Amino acid sequence: MAPSPFAGPSEPGSAAGHRISRRNVLRGAAAGAGAVTLPALLAACGGGPGGDGKTVTMGSNASDPVPRKAFAEAFGAYAKQSAEGRKVKVNTVDHNTFQENINRYLQGQPDDVFMWFAGYRMQFFAKKGLLHDISDLWAGYKGFSQALKDQSTGEDGKQYLTPYYYYPWAVFHRKSLFQERGYQAPGTLDEYVALAKRMQKDKLVPIAFCDKDGWPAMGTFDYINMRTNGYEFHKNLMAGEEAWNSRQVKEVFDTWRRLLPYCQPDANGRTWQEAATSLQKRQTGMAVFGLPHPGQQFPESEQQDLDFFPFPVINPEHGQDAVEAPIDGYLLAKKSRNLKNDKTMESAKDLLKWLATGQAEDIYLRHDPNNIAVSSEADTSGYTPLQRKAVELVSGAKQISQFLDRDTRPDFSSTVMIPAIQRFISDPKDVDGLVNDIERQKKTVFASG
Repeated sequence: MAPSPFAGPSEPGSAAGHRISRRNVLRGAAAGAGAVTLPALLAACGGGPGGDGKTVTMGSNASDPVPRKAFAEAFGAYAKQSAEGRKVKVNTVDHNTFQENINRYLQGQPDDVFMWFAGYRMQFFAKKGLLHDISDLWAGYKGFSQALKDQSTGEDGKQYLTPYYYYPWAVFHRKSLFQERGYQAPGTLDEYVALAKRMQKDKLVPIAFCDKDGWPAMGTFDYINMRTNGYEFHKNLMAGEEAWNSRQVKEVFDTWRRLLPYCQPDANGRTWQEAATSLQKRQTGMAVFGLPHPGQQFPESEQQDLDFFPFPVINPEHGQDAVEAPIDGYLLAKKSRNLKNDKTMESAKDLLKWLATGQAEDIYLRHDPNNIAVSSEADTSGYTPLQRKAVELVSGAKQISQFLDRDTRPDFSSTVMIPAIQRFISDPKDVDGLVNDIERQKKTVFASG
């Protein structure tokens, strides 16, 4: 098995600034600079004053049953091994609610530690002064590669994230369905379309499709873009350095429009859980998802039937060089009241040090086999065939992206790209009008600094 590109030698690399980044929506990220009280969110997910110095509050977006249970096992194991009697109080909020209100949450009364994403999404909040520098912890971390450290580093060269796992995006399907119908994994876009047409003749909806949550369809956009124009174009487009009304972007939407007749209709009204369940129920034949998404909707008895193939080649010049592989981890909230207590800060950092170990990742992944460990010290001997295949996919990539809403400014992805993609899904005819509107709004957002 090829080693993970995120698993490195035992000694950490040198500090390095890095502007790279992906997952889930942040509609509230463009909110004003002042703290906003969100009673429903902060009542369930917010740290109170004081604390006993041994209890660390954790803001969690792991609201789905599988990861929620896996995190509970990991945090419970931490408490058992703590000689000082430290423990974790987990405040879980619905995944999308957490993402949509993260900016306000971090400026209000956040928990001591919270779950979030590597790359640009982390850098955005570090730059706003909402995260604690944990470079001192990174000086002692082992098992993380330089590439992983880069994606945990802010623009100031300091580290802010303790990474925990990653997961690649690909085209998922049921092995048994492909075997029964004689379907072959397509290598090119033409083969992908031909397979979709064959599925339609077999009375299947070829591609499970959803975007009610605002982020799932971004994965399809990213792959079409990187397969058509390459990773460097993707990176520059996300940075605001390429025009959205360019020929290259129009080609992306034109290609996507070619695929829409084979997708589930009314995608803007369908959640990712519903789309993944349609794959599990054999109502659809394929789905562009991240590894955890279909995996969480397949019962344990059917897990071995889940498989994937890389998103097909569009432009041979770029082949299948790029893979989306988002990284998730833990951060310390600067405005946590509890962290003003030196003992609580010590406990919070102790928790992060433990979560950075292979042992901590092993405990989590035993209960959630839908992700991949980032530490070279994690035990991968018990990986499922799907996990091993995921490692090989990422290890073989020439470039690794994080996802549209992690690779760009949160205010741009939330206020511009979510409605733009949903508009395209509802009415894909006016591509020129769509991209001109995106470009106009992009200039305004990126000019705001």
